[in-house]
Amino acid sequence: MVATLRVVLDQLVAPSEPELGEASRELARALVMGAPSGCEVEAIAPAGGAEGALDAVTGLAGVRRTALPRRELAAALQLGVGTGIGGGMIHSPSLFAPLVRHDRVHDHDQTVVTVWDLRPWESPAELPRAVVAWHKAMLKRAVKHADAVVVPTHSLASRLLEIAPFGDRIRVIAGASPLGFSVPTDEVGRRRELSLPEGFVLLAGGPMGSEGLDAGFSAVAASGVDLPVVVIDVEDGHEPAVADLASAAGLPERVLHVRGVLDTADRAAVFGAAVAFVAPSRRAAFPWRVVDALTLGVPVIAAASTVHDEVVFDGGSLVSASGTAELSEGLGAALASALGSTAAAERLAVLAGDRGRAFSWREAADKVWMLHAEL
Repeated sequence: MVATLRVVLDQLVAPSEPELGEASRELARALVMGAPSGCEVEAIAPAGGAEGALDAVTGLAGVRRTALPRRELAAALQLGVGTGIGGGMIHSPSLFAPLVRHDRVHDHDQTVVTVWDLRPWESPAELPRAVVAWHKAMLKRAVKHADAVVVPTHSLASRLLEIAPFGDRIRVIAGASPLGFSVPTDEVGRRRELSLPEGFVLLAGGPMGSEGLDAGFSAVAASGVDLPVVVIDVEDGHEPAVADLASAAGLPERVLHVRGVLDTADRAAVFGAAVAFVAPSRRAAFPWRVVDALTLGVPVIAAASTVHDEVVFDGGSLVSASGTAELSEGLGAALASALGSTAAAERLAVLAGDRGRAFSWREAADKVWMLHAEL
């Protein structure tokens, strides 16, 4: 008898969050590659969406499309009404799952969901009200009906337990950079296409307060490092606000280069020319770009937080501070020290690369298979 793990891949056919879409794709790939003997992986996807999007995951045993498109399906899931998804072993890389009453003991139905980011609870003003309401409603449904909830760090597990009574149902399984993530051989050409210079300080995120770009820009200005500054993952329309933050921090307009969400190869090419990655955010969320920097051996200068302390650990420079001004000063001093000599930069690069090997989608997939076996 074949055991089928059904993975929800809504973000591949109807992407709304690039990081979640990438995580869904990479986890599904790793689940297929690491499937135990007698096991297979099937996709669950909403109707419509991008044609051929699921082709990125080879080896799927099948694809089950719902009758509803993603937006309507999301509303149905929030209300707990019938969606046609059915039972079996269901794993979702998000809260997007049929969280309804089921019988794990007799019917062997089980539903596992994932929480990567606590922004809807900690910084709700930064998100549309409908998005916050959906996440909060789905978490309440998860409390009632999820057999397990996956989070990427122990610190997020502790914080989630303060928000919702999951008891012993929380499991920690970290994310990673894409399988085979490395600087491409045509990196120089890719950076030219993006109109980026060679050798710069790299940051990621948008102008929202929890991203901490104001502190990051102030840190670069305070460091005295005379290098261009590149910011990636800036959503369309937010570029002027990011530029305003840089100007307020004292960075000349000529040094700033703002880019949006990049595909995997372009993103790796950008990291390939970064002399350091500055991570000023202290939000309770998995730091995807920090993990990218560690994976590629880019020196990391990060604000100390429960998440960064756990993810970066000894792979970079962690700066503790009580306020934004103190954080900016500390990050600036750490950046100046990191780039003050070739030896210092090389040391941080080696530490980053060593730490980066701790993150693997293959290992994550093995833990997912083990979790469902335990259930």
